[in-house]
Amino acid sequence: MDFSWSDAEIELRRKLRTYVEENLRPGWRSIDRDVHNDDTIEASLQFCRGLAERGLLTPAWPVEYGGKAASRWAQIVISEELRGAGEPRGPQYTNVNWIGPAIMKLGTEEQKAEFLPPIAAGEAMWCQGFSEPDAGSDLSALRTFAERDGDEYIVNGQKIWTSYAAAADYCFLLVRTARSDNPRDGISILLVPMDTAGIEVREIATLDIDHMLHEVFFHNVRVPVRFRLGEENQGWSIIRTLLANERTQSSLHEEVNRSLNDLVNEARQLGIAIDEPQSSASLGKAASWVAASRVLNYVAIQALSDGSEHYPNLASVYKASSVQMAGKANEAFLAILGAQSLATSSAGDYRMISSIETGIGGGSTEMQLNAIAWQVLKLPKK
Repeated sequence: MDFSWSDAEIELRRKLRTYVEENLRPGWRSIDRDVHNDDTIEASLQFCRGLAERGLLTPAWPVEYGGKAASRWAQIVISEELRGAGEPRGPQYTNVNWIGPAIMKLGTEEQKAEFLPPIAAGEAMWCQGFSEPDAGSDLSALRTFAERDGDEYIVNGQKIWTSYAAAADYCFLLVRTARSDNPRDGISILLVPMDTAGIEVREIATLDIDHMLHEVFFHNVRVPVRFRLGEENQGWSIIRTLLANERTQSSLHEEVNRSLNDLVNEARQLGIAIDEPQSSASLGKAASWVAASRVLNYVAIQALSDGSEHYPNLASVYKASSVQMAGKANEAFLAILGAQSLATSSAGDYRMISSIETGIGGGSTEMQLNAIAWQVLKLPKK
C-alpha cells in the first residue's frame, strides 16, 4: 500500500489549511463542534457555506450532486484537516461522510433532489436517531416503532445519546417496522424533519459540555412513506455500512496527534522537561498509537475504495485502536502536566472527556472487539 499523497491531495490540504487560518472563528475549540449555542451553530453554518463555495466540502461526491468526482481520499484529507482544527463543520461532517452518500446510493430521485443540495451547500444539519435506552451496544434491539397508516408512518418511541439533536434540521432515524424472531430483520430508515409535530428533545447533562447529548421522544409522529430510505424492513445492511463509515471517517488520529503537539508546546512554555524517562516514554507510546491507528484507518479506507466485503470489520479494527490511542494520550497528559492536565476546560481535561466518548460513541469498544473476534479472527462466540 502506498501511503504517499498525490499532488492534488497535497494541494487540497494546503487550500484547507489556508481556509482554516482565514475563516476559523477565533477561540474555536474541539468542544465547539457540538454546536452547543446559537453562536457556534451560526459559526458552523458560515464555515461550511464557505467550504462549499470553494468546492472544499464535498469534492468526492459525484458532479451531479454538487461534488467534483474526486477520489475518496480527498474526503479523508478534509476529515483530517478539519478534525485537527476542532471540526468547525460541527455536525455537518456526518452529512458529508455518510448520510449524504447513503441517500445517493439508496434514495429516490425525489429524496436526492430534496436532501442532497442543502448538504452540498453547507446549509443542513442532521442528527442520527440510533441508540435507545435498551438498544445501545446491541442496536438491533431497538424498539421505536413505525406503524404504517396509508401514506404515512406513525412513529412512537425514544432515542438517547443523540448528538446535535437540538441543532439538527433532520434526523436519520432507525425504526422497527415489523417484529421478527431475528431482531436484525424488520428495521427501516426514515429521513425525518426535526420540526415535525410530536418530536420532543431533552438535553442530557454531560461532563463540562453543555448541549452535547440529548434524548429524543417521538409521540405519534407522522412521517410520509416517501421519506423512507431504501426498502421497508431491510435497513440492517445499510446500518452496518453507515456505522463503518462513521468509525473510519472521523479522523480522530489527527485530532489526537495535534493534541500531543499542543501538549509538548504547553510543557515547554511551563518549563516542564519532556525528556525525562517517564514523560518521554509516555509521549512516545501515545505517538506510536497515533501512527498505528492512522495506518489502520487508511487500510480500512482503501478497503472501502476497493468495495471489499471486509470493510466493516476493518472499520472495527480502527475504532478499537482509536480507543487505545486516546487512552495513551490521556496518560501522556497526566505524566507530563500532572494535576494541571485536569484543570477545567484545559486541553487535557477535554482529552480525558473525549476519550470516554471515544470508547462508547459509534459502537462500544467491547462490541468492536467482539466483531473482530468473530468476523476477523473467527473465534467461537463462547
